[in-house]
Amino acid sequence: MPTDPLAPLLDLADVASAFSAAQAKVDDAMRHRALRRHGGRVAAEISLRSAVASAGLEGHAYDLEDVRAGTVTDPIVQGALRIFSADLADLWLQAPRQALARLHVLAARGVVPEVELGRPSSAADRIDALSGLVVGNSAWTTPPMLLAAVVHAELLTLRPFAGPAGVVARAAARLTLIGRSFDPRGLVAADVGHRLREPEYVGASGAYATGTPDGLRSWLRHYAAAVEAGADELITVGDGVLAAA
Repeated sequence: MPTDPLAPLLDLADVASAFSAAQAKVDDAMRHRALRRHGGRVAAEISLRSAVASAGLEGHAYDLEDVRAGTVTDPIVQGALRIFSADLADLWLQAPRQALARLHVLAARGVVPEVELGRPSSAADRIDALSGLVVGNSAWTTPPMLLAAVVHAELLTLRPFAGPAGVVARAAARLTLIGRSFDPRGLVAADVGHRLREPEYVGASGAYATGTPDGLRSWLRHYAAAVEAGADELITVGDGVLAAA
């Protein structure tokens, strides 16, 4: 079996335990009664909340109910909504560069010139390396959450696309969790977790960019905490759906 280049990250202090706690919270949330009969409604609500959160992290914050009512025409919000409606998990695992281009087209339509849609402007070598990690991860044993965290932070650091690069980064991380069967239905609202912990999100992603062990540890612990918060959001949504049924 090939050596997993991500495995040493689990040896950073408190990272493995943080991931285990997040996994346990997700496992618990996935047993929610609402998912038995109302899974589609829960998934739709999670997607809406996650898209609004991702746009908010990009500096385009709107009230959830206004977005639900269809009165928000901000192209960043509309791009985030398009991304959460797209089924790109299989493409992401097989052809990451192509999937990233598709994500950028969805996210940045109406924001950047058409000629720039789907075209990375920088960091080609690191994008190739990241693509290799995504494709090769099927042969490794590290948690999908770890790969998703690295994908997310790398794309935030590189910002290879013009416009809402953060929306693309968060979408790629989500596709990783879906495609690697950590969250196959896209029910864990990790982006809501990032939004709820926004100062930590900004600080930890900046720390990751330093490449130091402490910086990597800071980001990975934040990512696990955001996934836990996303599982809590799933429980909240499930409770609401049951109450309204």
